[in-house]
Amino acid sequence: MTPDTAADIDPRKLLDEAPMSRAQVLAVATTVALNALDGFDVLAISFAAPGIVAEWGINRAELGVVLAMELIGMALGSILLGGVTDRIGRRPVNLGCLLLMALGMLMAARAGSVAELGAWRVLTGVGIGGMLASINATAAEYANHKSRNLCVSLMAIGYPLGAIVGGTIAAQLLRLFDWRAVFYFGALVTALMIPLTAWLLRETVPYLCQRRPAGALDKINRELRRLGHATVARLPTPPARSGGDSPLALFGPGLIRVTLLLTLAYFMHIATFYFILKWVPQIVVGMGFDPANAAGVLVWANIGGALGGALLGLLGRHLPIHRLTIAALCLSVIMVTLFGHGADSLAGISLLVAVTGFCTNAGVVGLYALFAQRFPTAQRASGTGFAIGVGRGGAALSPIVVGVLFTLDLDLQAVAIVMALGAAVAAVAVLLLGPEPGQTEQRRTQEENTSHTRLTPDSQSG
Repeated sequence: MTPDTAADIDPRKLLDEAPMSRAQVLAVATTVALNALDGFDVLAISFAAPGIVAEWGINRAELGVVLAMELIGMALGSILLGGVTDRIGRRPVNLGCLLLMALGMLMAARAGSVAELGAWRVLTGVGIGGMLASINATAAEYANHKSRNLCVSLMAIGYPLGAIVGGTIAAQLLRLFDWRAVFYFGALVTALMIPLTAWLLRETVPYLCQRRPAGALDKINRELRRLGHATVARLPTPPARSGGDSPLALFGPGLIRVTLLLTLAYFMHIATFYFILKWVPQIVVGMGFDPANAAGVLVWANIGGALGGALLGLLGRHLPIHRLTIAALCLSVIMVTLFGHGADSLAGISLLVAVTGFCTNAGVVGLYALFAQRFPTAQRASGTGFAIGVGRGGAALSPIVVGVLFTLDLDLQAVAIVMALGAAVAAVAVLLLGPEPGQTEQRRTQEENTSHTRLTPDSQSG
């Protein structure tokens, strides 16, 4: 069978079983780049924070609120746009979110007050939140079965990669300009990603099979040809629609336990994760180092995070993702607690932060893989969006809680112990989630494909 041959086969099964083509690899690489952009855009405020404090004279509690603003926006964007992604498609949401992010970054650079800066960070966060839900589904749906966990993990480590590259550039920008340069740079790179995304990321085949828009068969075959695969003769039988496409299906008998446990795990661990990412620059400056060195330490946190996520993704091809995620979360508890001891030198604190980032980001990557594994296509973006959106409440509360704890005169060690508890609760939630009942992920995917093997003519009415 050649790429020009039409066949009576479910196109999702075709993609699952065939080796990944160069176009699929480029599509997944684009989701990595988009998440890298998210990583820089989220942490731009962390890179800029010391300069903002120095110029505007705000205290730690006020800084905590500023640091939380885009996280609040991310919560809104993930919940609202995750469901939109499952209704109108991955591609339009990806492009729309990039527009919001570019505008928010540009206007943040022009802000003249804390309130104005906070408002634009909320807008940026809405774009980032919607993007996170959409690209998680996009990466999973461009991958074949064998490489799905790895591709989702690679997408997730784009976040620390963006912070590494962006943090290195931010450190240089802060040596030459003031904090606003960080936001101008983010706006420019975000705008440049819009045409690249429009070119490399089309609508995914699983989404087209699920939603069946007008001309679905032609759209599926155009995408299959672009990806270097055989075309198909007919559409698969439409899935049963007993509320299955509604966001409320997340709380139906088949998904409610998964939804609640994954949301709890993400909420609690992301609070621990953002304690490190949001406060490291200010903590390092408080140790007596200059802001440029503080940005450099944050880069080391993300280098560790990228390595941890990559290792988890590779191991996920051979070991159960839920077990790997539990191990990463337990190690996060230990390392965040050790972070509270601090270090006497810049090299020492950099090493400590790198290892902590390794563990905490591996936990985040594991949770993203669980989102892609446990939510079916019809709810993949909305389920991911809900878990991320509610979970971002933990991210938003994290810098605020830490700021309040510091104003209560707790030392770094005490604050670290409190924040490490989030990863501990997350580990328990994933443990309660357990492996997929009675089957591996492969069997689950095969069963889902089997249920759609019977083919019907392209009526375009599904």
